[in-house]
Amino acid sequence: METKVHKIDAEGKILGKLAVEIAVLIRGKDKPNYVPNKDMGDDVIVKNADKLKVTGKKLSDKIYYSHSGYLGGLKQAPLERLMAKRPNEALRRAVEGMLPKNKLAQEQIKRLKFE
Repeated sequence: METKVHKIDAEGKILGKLAVEIAVLIRGKDKPNYVPNKDMGDDVIVKNADKLKVTGKKLSDKIYYSHSGYLGGLKQAPLERLMAKRPNEALRRAVEGMLPKNKLAQEQIKRLKFE
């Protein structure tokens, strides 16, 4: 199995639409010999992730949650703060949400890299 490297410039692109494009490439769904239980995707390198666009009021309304595992350990971060601190993380979470929820996805998300 031969993998290719796709370089994507994220400047001016919409977050969700770009995440769909990346998820298809990472899973290998664009290939004619696609099989859902095999890892056949390509590597994706994204540059200018800090210049992504978001439509509507998502910057203030969309909230990402994480939990430390301890009582009262729920943390919230609106998309606006996440894009300011770590714009790569917002795109990575969007792509990760579009991958299957299994061990294969853990291997596939490793092929998403940022410049």
